Amino acid sequence: MKKTLFAIFTVLLSIFTLTSNNLAQDYTTRWGLPTAAKVRLGKGWITEISYSPIGNRIAVASSIGIWIYDAQTGEELDLLTGHTSSVWSVAFSPDGSTLASAGTDRSIRLWDAHTGTHIRTMIGHTGTVLSVAFSADGKTLASGGFDRTVRLWDVQTGASLQTMTGHTGRVTCVVFNSDDKTLASGSWDKTVRLWDVQTGEPLQIPLRSENNVLSVAFSPDGQKLAIAGFTRTIQLWDVQADMLLHILTGHAIHISSVVFSPDGKTLATGDIKGFISLWDVQTGALLRQLTGHTREIRNVVFSPDGKTLVSGSRDETVRLWNVQTGTLLHQLTGYTTTIYSVGFSPDNLILASGDAENNIRLWDVRMGISLQTLSGSGQEVNSIVFSPDGKKFATANNARTVRLWDTQTGEDIRTLEGHKDPVKSVVFSPDGKILASGSGTILCVYGM
Repeated sequence: MKKTLFAIFTVLLSIFTLTSNNLAQDYTTRWGLPTAAKVRLGKGWITEISYSPIGNRIAVASSIGIWIYDAQTGEELDLLTGHTSSVWSVAFSPDGSTLASAGTDRSIRLWDAHTGTHIRTMIGHTGTVLSVAFSADGKTLASGGFDRTVRLWDVQTGASLQTMTGHTGRVTCVVFNSDDKTLASGSWDKTVRLWDVQTGEPLQIPLRSENNVLSVAFSPDGQKLAIAGFTRTIQLWDVQADMLLHILTGHAIHISSVVFSPDGKTLATGDIKGFISLWDVQTGALLRQLTGHTREIRNVVFSPDGKTLVSGSRDETVRLWNVQTGTLLHQLTGYTTTIYSVGFSPDNLILASGDAENNIRLWDVRMGISLQTLSGSGQEVNSIVFSPDGKKFATANNARTVRLWDTQTGEDIRTLEGHKDPVKSVVFSPDGKILASGSGTILCVYGM
């Protein structure tokens, strides 16, 4: 009897172990983690957002891949990985079946939007690819980037169709007109160029901007073009007449993103301070502002029905807004930026990280979730260390200071000064009574 029970127990244990290993392997594969990794803390930084044409999914391009979300619930559905560096642009095909992405690795990738399967990779750009856009019929993909070229690709075969040259600065954005005959491209050369899609030839004299162009958008009827960038205004042009219709004023700083609503009556813009403005296209009047983001808006995009606006920001959040009321519907969190330092608490339950945006984030290691984000020193955090009892942690930064924090409350306890160079390292003594920090050729010792 004992032998029988022992044999059953052994079989069950083997099944459990095998299942657990398979689940871990599936998790690792799904989220693109290294083989030995247990969990990912943070989702990279946000670069661009795309809404699926039927409105059920949102794709967020980031520094580690493309995150796919359920547009209604905000649930994470998938992470598409394969790019070898940051993804800068992402776009759904008009029928929603294909997703295009491009980034620092100079490649453009096509994915099956339903399964996440990689379809093909297009190579040709000689620098970072900043923008991709599908034609209205879904047969052609346009791209632009650091190499100052605009390129057209056959979506079905991946073949290069056209390479348009003429910009003298990096191409930051490309967009097709609704008739697929015209393509607009914006550049750091302070111009927007209109191209004949069939021949690849420029259609007219480039439209001039006061400064570098970051975002352009055609109205759904193709008659208007909005231009925004390193200025405080948005230019609204009549494409056919080559005439400036409105100059929209209201932003206090540079504008990073512009998009028309599906009915063409509203224009949404986001600036580098985190403000989003909604405009009446007909009159140029400011309708309302959406506030809540605390850093640069990377991208704004309307849902297909025009009722929801999605915004991604360098404040590490993606937000969904009710366009009619301006109320916040959902907030997707967990995004981070470049991590410079990490440190474990003595009990291994909390991880602290310091990033390029001067933030210090505390993570629950077991759950893989962010506990709180603390405002940093105004400079990169180079080193983090917990005290032996775990009640405090110290950070060293480029502001030439060492700061002490309360682990439980996140309170800034004390700032230690004396260094004349960025502080690169900090460490507690085993009894926690002394803290040492180093910068350049200087070593400082502080009593706690």
